[in-house]
Amino acid sequence: MRKLERILEKVVPHAVLVIFSLVILLPLVWILRVSLTDKLTAYKIPPEIGTFGFFNYVDVLTEYPFVTWFSNSLIVALAATAISLPLATAMAYAFARFNTGGPGLRLGLLASQMLPPIILVLPLFAMFLSAGLMQSRVGLIIAHMTISLPFLAWMLVSFFQGDVAMLEEAARVDGATHWQAFTRIAVPVAAPGILAAGLLGFILSWNEFLFALVLSGPSSQTLPVGLASLETHAGVEIAPLAAATVISLLPVFALLPFLRKHLIKGLSLGALK
Repeated sequence: MRKLERILEKVVPHAVLVIFSLVILLPLVWILRVSLTDKLTAYKIPPEIGTFGFFNYVDVLTEYPFVTWFSNSLIVALAATAISLPLATAMAYAFARFNTGGPGLRLGLLASQMLPPIILVLPLFAMFLSAGLMQSRVGLIIAHMTISLPFLAWMLVSFFQGDVAMLEEAARVDGATHWQAFTRIAVPVAAPGILAAGLLGFILSWNEFLFALVLSGPSSQTLPVGLASLETHAGVEIAPLAAATVISLLPVFALLPFLRKHLIKGLSLGALK
């Protein structure tokens, strides 16, 4: 009986994890299958095995401005993350070390993440319209920063507390200035967490839809908006849409190993734990 219990203790958790993994992977496998089949077979229910090939990928890259959508998403996400990350690092350090603004400002920063994006879109639309930033990548970068900057700052606060603060105080005792302690002690020790936050900020900007839908134009559309426009007079073309979706997921999948590695390091504050 005890042997059976030990077997169940080992088998049941793994079985649950396998089931959850299959639930997560099934939509991805389905999209991949649809992207490799012909357009007629893609609509059939129950699904059938048709002719497999990369013709849908060729159609997406040649018949639609997919390269423009992809490049716009890449530029906007990289720029928004590159600008937001240093600012968020400084904000998080000020919150953690000097309690800048007190609990009220930190609570306001957290509350800003709870606002529906539509509340921010309308004021941004009016401001960008008067500033001539509508339908431009610069406007999208600024809009994405309104989301990523508070998120990154709130996430990074914990990385500058605890053992990092102790090391920084030791450096201050040895004669280091606040700036030297920040640049030579706090930032290098918290670097895994900062990198993990940057990767999450990039993914957040890469997947953003509402701001891009309202504020972008034909030449500045990003991938989420472009994928939503993949339809004809006959309806949505599922096979090309699946192919475009697979391509759009590649950067995110490429970042996952780095995200997992550095997020674990960041949560444990490098070698301090």
